Amino acid sequence: MSVVLETTIGDLTIDLFIKERPHSCKNFLKLCKLKYYNFCLFHHVQSNFVAQTGDPTGTGSGGQSVYGIVSGKDARYYEGEKKPKIKHDRPGLVSMVNCGDNLIGSQFFITLGEDTTCSLDEHIVFGEIAEGHDVLLKLNETICDATHRPYQDIRITHTVILEDPYSDPDGLIVPCQSPEPPLEVLQSDRIGADEDITEDIDIEELEEKRQEKEAQARATILEIVGDLPSADIAPPENVLFVCKLNPVTSDDDLQIIFSRFGKIVSCEVIRDKKSGNSLQYAFVEFDNQKSCEDAYLKMDNVLIDDRRIHVDFSQSVSKIKWLGKGRGVKYTDKDDEGKNISDKYSKYRNKKRDSYDSRNNYIKNKISTHDSKRYRKDDKNYRYRESEKEERVPYTKYRRNEKDDNRRREDKTRTNFRNEGERKTDRNERDGKNEKDDKNRRSNRDDRDKRSNRGDRTQRSDRHNRDSRR
Repeated sequence: MSVVLETTIGDLTIDLFIKERPHSCKNFLKLCKLKYYNFCLFHHVQSNFVAQTGDPTGTGSGGQSVYGIVSGKDARYYEGEKKPKIKHDRPGLVSMVNCGDNLIGSQFFITLGEDTTCSLDEHIVFGEIAEGHDVLLKLNETICDATHRPYQDIRITHTVILEDPYSDPDGLIVPCQSPEPPLEVLQSDRIGADEDITEDIDIEELEEKRQEKEAQARATILEIVGDLPSADIAPPENVLFVCKLNPVTSDDDLQIIFSRFGKIVSCEVIRDKKSGNSLQYAFVEFDNQKSCEDAYLKMDNVLIDDRRIHVDFSQSVSKIKWLGKGRGVKYTDKDDEGKNISDKYSKYRNKKRDSYDSRNNYIKNKISTHDSKRYRKDDKNYRYRESEKEERVPYTKYRRNEKDDNRRREDKTRTNFRNEGERKTDRNERDGKNEKDDKNRRSNRDDRDKRSNRGDRTQRSDRHNRDSRR
């Protein structure tokens, strides 16, 4: 019984051990029948050891058996056969990966070394490569990164079952055609399986090519979610991003400092919309690219207002729309076409700041008007109370006068101390004075208690002396 694995580097023919491993062979055949292994990645290739695949996610932690597909997640794994024991003593053996406690899913590996019995003893051998040993040599010689993942993708493209002696499990639905490649395969950040690379290319060039593709994939994702107008757009080359600023550093300070490298079109320290406090980063736009590059080379790690700043080229393109290669860009708002983005930001920020100032002034005027009305009302009540008849109980009159004094004192405090810091200082002084008065009262009370105790002891002594004379 055989199965042909068509891969991106060649075909492999696997002879299955039907008698020794019936359950594992049935699981493998039915997964191949479902096209489950199509586009699976060889995610772990270790020279002279193993080449592992069978995980649709390509991470090494996914996959499930055919019973999990039919019955659900509870049957994701099945128990593999332990006997008869078959050793991994030659290259080309095909084994199901033991996920722990002898549980088997969909992942399998092919041995590439001569004798790997000691380290692979727990896994279950269920077949052997009959044809395609030249493909095994290519697998063994592939260039991988530090995690043993190939720089260039090696995938299973198709599986062909030459003979299937097992009946299908209940509920198994066989697809009528091969599935389409998933989005993860099309947008992979690795070097594609269909991309041509020379045989004498070194690891550094492969890593550089992989990083370029990874950056392109990230840009495509940002375009999909709407953060970039186009994946092919590039940020402006005459704008610097300056961070790690001191909160006291202003736009004018930065403009004066950076103006020695060339003409500055705009310079803006980004601030919080509500509080107006500096967020400690800024954008500086020059009129040409050379001035921007000079500032980048000389201003990084420079001390400004007791802070070591960091300078880099700006990567922001949020307000730019790309018109196509060779056709330039345009601004999102038509009114701002031909203008600098930072000018628009400055005008918007000033407009928001003016609206906040006007609203705050309105609230202050409203509060002051309300306070003046309340003060006039309190003064009227006070004059009315002063003109009341003297027949009231002195204690009640005393209490009213005391309330008026407290109110006048509060009004005086509110008038004299304009800000919260002065009010807090005055409140602390009053609290300290009250504590001091309380301490004096307690000391006077203690002195009285001592004198009374001394008098009592003197009286008892005199009484005792009189009694003794009698």
